Amino acid sequence: MDKIKQLLKSNFGSFTYFYSYLGNRIFVSVGLSLLVGVLDGFGLAMFLPLLQMISGSPDEVQSEQMGNLSFLVDGLQYFGFSLTLPTILIVIFIFFTLKGGFKFIEGFYKVILQQKFIRQIRFSNIDLLSGYQYNSFVRSDSGRIQNTITGEVDRLLLAYRSYFTAFQYGILVLVYTSLAFLANPQFAVLVAIGGGLTNVMFKKVYYTTKKLSRNLTNENHAFQGLLIQEVHNFKYLKASGLIGKFGQKLKSSIKSIEELQRRIGVLAALLSSMREPLVMLVVVIVILVQVNIFSHNLGVLILSLLFFYRSLTFLMGLQNFWNTFLSVSGSLENMDEFNKELFQDQEQNGRTKIESFREVINLRNLSFSYGRNLILKNVSLSIYKNEAIALVGESGSGKTTLMNLLCGLLKAEKGDLLVDGIEMHEIDMKSFQNRVGYITQEPVIFSDTVFNNVTFWASPTEENLKRFNEALEMASIADFVKGLPEKENSLLGNNGVLISGGQKQRISIARELYKEIDILFMDEATSALDSETEKSIQQNIEKLKGKYTIVIIAHRLSTIKNVDRIIYLNRGEIEDEGDFESLKFSSTSFNKMVNLQEF
Repeated sequence: MDKIKQLLKSNFGSFTYFYSYLGNRIFVSVGLSLLVGVLDGFGLAMFLPLLQMISGSPDEVQSEQMGNLSFLVDGLQYFGFSLTLPTILIVIFIFFTLKGGFKFIEGFYKVILQQKFIRQIRFSNIDLLSGYQYNSFVRSDSGRIQNTITGEVDRLLLAYRSYFTAFQYGILVLVYTSLAFLANPQFAVLVAIGGGLTNVMFKKVYYTTKKLSRNLTNENHAFQGLLIQEVHNFKYLKASGLIGKFGQKLKSSIKSIEELQRRIGVLAALLSSMREPLVMLVVVIVILVQVNIFSHNLGVLILSLLFFYRSLTFLMGLQNFWNTFLSVSGSLENMDEFNKELFQDQEQNGRTKIESFREVINLRNLSFSYGRNLILKNVSLSIYKNEAIALVGESGSGKTTLMNLLCGLLKAEKGDLLVDGIEMHEIDMKSFQNRVGYITQEPVIFSDTVFNNVTFWASPTEENLKRFNEALEMASIADFVKGLPEKENSLLGNNGVLISGGQKQRISIARELYKEIDILFMDEATSALDSETEKSIQQNIEKLKGKYTIVIIAHRLSTIKNVDRIIYLNRGEIEDEGDFESLKFSSTSFNKMVNLQEF
């Protein structure tokens, strides 16, 4: 059984991939293609008695010249239809009308399947990325993620179309070959052998095309990664004069992509130009063999030849679309691997929902490592509701890692982390994080209006507008927004380029407060601001004391002077804790930090 599964996977891996998204709908599409081919074949078969009538008289129609397809003519006579010219023409018209009707149904159904397939791919990518563990995300290739979710989806759509068009053409080749075999078995076998030999000749081209496709996918990953870095670091690259050099690196990547595309295009052109001459060579040779060696009458070969010409036409189409599929098959392989990697590193979610944070967060002997690098060691700490605490320490002391553990981005390797007595791994993380606000050193501003940035695209209902204005007031940004030309509908530009750092930070705070949170995490939220703006933000934070549980990481000690408690971390351990004044006396390290900042 394992060997059979391996055989199916190795030979029908792509079909299995598409089947996993579309299920038995694929076979409905295949059945429609088969029916279209059969109806077309029957319509073509009826041209032979039509030609006999035109060249002779109705009495000279000989069904035996149709080989095993004579049942079509015999069937008409059996049901009492005389073989007149109008009868034959009507039958041909009926077959091709039915073929047209089912061809429409087949095409429409293919569009429905295509939309369903791409929608499921995109939805699946979004869901898998949303559930991706943060620890895995920070180690991943951002260029690959960007390219796979955007550009690779378009190439995957081309792979889907090409694969199933080739599959459909393969069905039609089988139908017409079968009909040709029914008409003249010997002729059919000889042409089939010749057609098979021409297909073997292209095997090397197929292999090379598939290899180039993989390389093209990897090069697209690299290009997207570079593009993301240029956009993210645009200000620095522009100011430092390095943007031109970085542009050259992008151009080099583009040239590599173009070279791979050119080589794939040359192979496609080679296949396209060689197929028809080779196919016609096979047909000519077989006809000569049949007439001169086997002494067959040319008239006997007409119907079989008609089917085979139809078959070979679709065979050429099959080879074209198959090569197109191979040229983008690297995208299919990449998408499959990408989905599997995301699936393997999905966040494990508990079932207990957190409606609100009520009492205390407890950490007991918590430890965390990045690989072999121990970041936190046996940390024990309690954070009480509506308490404002600060995490301080030298760079690398574990402050950000501890905050990431507290907000559920990372999972502790050893020890316990409990929210209101519930283990973190038992908590429905989405429900917990809905109660959390998170503000970073570089505030997150979306290229949209003030209202959409704060409300996260909520509908502008009366209730939401009220909450929006309340959040602006608590973040001390209401007067600024009211002074804008379009007020809450004013655009902020790419990453908030149209407003100052302090204004961006206040809008970030307003967004978190609009969520109706219980816990507010601030990771170096004021370190990039000037002293005056920092003081203003500090006053905002102090207004929030007692209303929210606040956890702050800060290098500037002025920001945290009035918090309830300061936790001093040293090399991943809690060295000391207390309020600002008491910690100056009890902790030599903290006192040194205070003196260095001339506090």
